[in-house]
Amino acid sequence: QVQLVESGGGLVQAGGSLRLSCAASGLTFSTYDMGWFRRAPGKEREFVGRIIWSGGTYYTDSVKGRFTISRDNAKNTVYLQMNSLKPEDTAVYYCAARRVAATQYNYWGQGTQVTVSS
Repeated sequence: QVQLVESGGGLVQAGGSLRLSCAASGLTFSTYDMGWFRRAPGKEREFVGRIIWSGGTYYTDSVKGRFTISRDNAKNTVYLQMNSLKPEDTAVYYCAARRVAATQYNYWGQGTQVTVSS
C-alpha cells in the first residue's frame, strides 16, 4: 500500500533552518504531484507548497522566498527546505501525494512536528 513518511522535524530557534523529508513507497512517484501542508495548534490545515511531477513549484505567500520544495525521483523522496524560520511556522507538517491532473490529494503522511522558538 501507499506510504508517505515524513522526517526531519524538531525544535529550532527563530531564524534557523530545517529540512523535512518525505519518503514515498507503493506508488509510481514520478507520476505524482507532491504537496506540503501544515497545521498549527488551534488552526485549520494550511497549504504550504507543492512540486508537480515535472519539477515546477508553487508556494503560499507566507513562505515564498524562505521555503523551497524539491524532489528526487530516484529516491522517491520530496524535501521541504525551510530557512529563516519564524515562530508562526510552528506546526505539524504533512506531505501529500496527488495523481497528475487530480484535484485532490490521495495520500497523506503522518506528519512531523516543527517548533520554532522566539
